[in-house]
Amino acid sequence: MGTAITFKRPDGKDASGYLANAARGNAPGVVVIQEWWGLSDQIKGLCDRFALAGFDALAPDLYKGKVVPYHDTDSANKEMNSLDFMDATTQTVRGAAQYLSRNGAKVGLTGFCLGGAVTIIGSVHVPELAAGVVFYGIPPEQAAKPADVKIPLQAHFANKDDWCTPELVSGFEKAMKAAGKSLELFRYDAEHAFVNEQRQAVHDREAAELAWGRATEFFRKHLG
Repeated sequence: MGTAITFKRPDGKDASGYLANAARGNAPGVVVIQEWWGLSDQIKGLCDRFALAGFDALAPDLYKGKVVPYHDTDSANKEMNSLDFMDATTQTVRGAAQYLSRNGAKVGLTGFCLGGAVTIIGSVHVPELAAGVVFYGIPPEQAAKPADVKIPLQAHFANKDDWCTPELVSGFEKAMKAAGKSLELFRYDAEHAFVNEQRQAVHDREAAELAWGRATEFFRKHLG
């Protein structure tokens, strides 16, 4: 349904990604950020699904062509740890947001795992955004303080998550509330990465569909 494209970062460098356009010409945009596996077919599928829901969706390729197989967590960890999160967010993700906003459309940001952390960083450092939806990822405070978040956020977390733990989530929620920030936070009795239907060991269809409905409704409210 979608297509591979090249777009410009603010620094003038080229970045690549996967774009799926909505049927209508003046659709709002959503930037979709990968898990630590890379720009997988599953993430491209989510872009297609956003397009069917009425959004132009662009997933920038933060790993520049590298996609890690699901069983290889060591390689995924290595790729994630070698990623410059601030450059990825303030340049590649911001370039994607600028691409989607070029006709005056409002743009949101969403991401999963690594992409959830990038979504929170983007909510602080990417001025083109109007809303963000976070899936089971939180960055270190030095990358993005809750007090500095500039847009409404919705967040989805798993109770059986040993990476983005319930304790970490509670700390984030408390800091956002203390700073008077707009946050809708949902917890699911599911595993980390429960939205990923390609990973049967962790996929929870009921939780994933509930989260999807909430996310698209939130974006419609804030992006039009």
